[in-house]
Amino acid sequence: IFQGVTARNICELLCKIHKNNFNYIGVDKFDLDEKAENEAVPNINFNNPLKQFYYRYIKRENPYSLISVKKLLKKFEKNVEILKGDSKKILPNTDLTQIDYVFIDGGHSYETVKSDLNNCKIVIENNGIVLCDDYNLSYAPGVKNAIDEFVTKEQYNKKILFDRFAKITKK
Repeated sequence: IFQGVTARNICELLCKIHKNNFNYIGVDKFDLDEKAENEAVPNINFNNPLKQFYYRYIKRENPYSLISVKKLLKKFEKNVEILKGDSKKILPNTDLTQIDYVFIDGGHSYETVKSDLNNCKIVIENNGIVLCDDYNLSYAPGVKNAIDEFVTKEQYNKKILFDRFAKITKK
């Protein structure tokens, strides 16, 4: 979920398409202090100095916090469930059989992406879509390696979009 902007944009789109008949589940650690081996740490500094000023001195909150993200998604609170924790631990205990679309943009290590993909395999098997961000991320080659290995092993279809996203579907 990171700072919730993509989550909000996805919810806006889902609301436009499905009115209020959708559910969004997001998973994030919300803890930059928790060091994860081989993970690319997200940049939490805004390029826009006005945004930095706004969050630091007006809102007085960390934009990468569960509280801040919940505020950003308040409009969709009846449709959104936020799970705090490591996806490698949460996804194996989450029923994904009714999910038809997954957007993976979490940990960027080979191990995390591989785990997330394996845990979301049921979505693909049920004719859903898994879309992975950062497919060609130069400083995190584990993302591409895990995706390529996964689609080859499982014999899934992979389509690269905008040299950034990998769309994975059943053949």
